Amino acid sequence: QVHLVESGGGLVQPGGSLRLSCAASGSIFSLYAMGWYRQAPGKQRELVAAITSGGGTNYADSVKGRFTISRDNAKNTVYLQMNSLQPEDTAVYYCNAALRVAEGPSVGWGQGTQVTVSS
Repeated sequence: QVHLVESGGGLVQPGGSLRLSCAASGSIFSLYAMGWYRQAPGKQRELVAAITSGGGTNYADSVKGRFTISRDNAKNTVYLQMNSLQPEDTAVYYCNAALRVAEGPSVGWGQGTQVTVSS
């Protein structure tokens, strides 16, 4: 069984910063791409940023230049540094991982962490 545990969400004023973390644990054979998605009320879940096991990254246009995704492969952890936060960044942020377990390829999701940007 695989667990993805997120931390770092909270309330921040516009222009502020937050850093999200997501640690993967359990019976993981291999950890491939990891990423962050978000879902605002009444909207579909969308990709925010993703990073491959080799460090290649891609970002949603709306966060380019403000958010940075990184990972520590030794700790099976992915991070999302969010700067210059705006009210439209308010959402539940979910960690995602493509991995291999004993049964074969799998996809894991975290439970979500709330990010609220408000004055």
